[in-house]
Amino acid sequence: MQIKAGSYTRLSTFESCNLRAKFAYIDKIPEPERPLPPGKTEHANDRGSRLHTAAELFVKGGTELIPELSKFEVEFKKLRELYKAGQVSLEGDWAFRKDWVAVPWMSADVWLRVKLDAIAFMSPEYAVVIDYKSGKRFGNEIKHGEQCQLYQLASFIRYPKIKKITTELYYLDLDELVSQTYTRDQGLRFLSGFEKRFEKLNSEEEFPASPSRFACRWCPYRSEEAGGTNHCRLDLQNK
Repeated sequence: MQIKAGSYTRLSTFESCNLRAKFAYIDKIPEPERPLPPGKTEHANDRGSRLHTAAELFVKGGTELIPELSKFEVEFKKLRELYKAGQVSLEGDWAFRKDWVAVPWMSADVWLRVKLDAIAFMSPEYAVVIDYKSGKRFGNEIKHGEQCQLYQLASFIRYPKIKKITTELYYLDLDELVSQTYTRDQGLRFLSGFEKRFEKLNSEEEFPASPSRFACRWCPYRSEEAGGTNHCRLDLQNK
């Protein structure tokens, strides 16, 4: 009854509501089918997956750039050049033990999983970590920033010769690129903070609910009348 393997998504869910994390990652309760938003032909997460796949295929040189990625044509073409030169790794599935030793993705002792969209090695001591974002930026700044902090931390640990990392967020729908650069000393300062947060995730056994209007609004396990699975009745969204 514990969540032993973490990720940024699992941590974010857990810190929003312990009980939701239990339903999702221990009980593995499927989320309910959702109707398509008015005027849309696909859900946001399905579209995000499609754009990520299209970006990966383009960088690998297998397809043309689809119109939805055209705002970042210059960046994607540069990535494709670097990939052809052997300087880019795509869709990295990284897994670590609790002592930060790298292990296979499905290893029994996985403590943390990190999935990068791309990492470009600009020199033996400098890398750029890239994450593609579809949808809005407003309201997600803290979450996206923390995600980048974890990604750069994992990159410094995985590649001990790297001395500087720049994280870049491509907001595909907004034509906005947000970047932050860290030296190795700066990047590793986030280590203890993330370890403490993941320790809370790993050690929790009770999983109390943390109802709030924001958390309940987006929870798939909220009351049935609110469109959820009805596993949790502490729905503040409609109160």
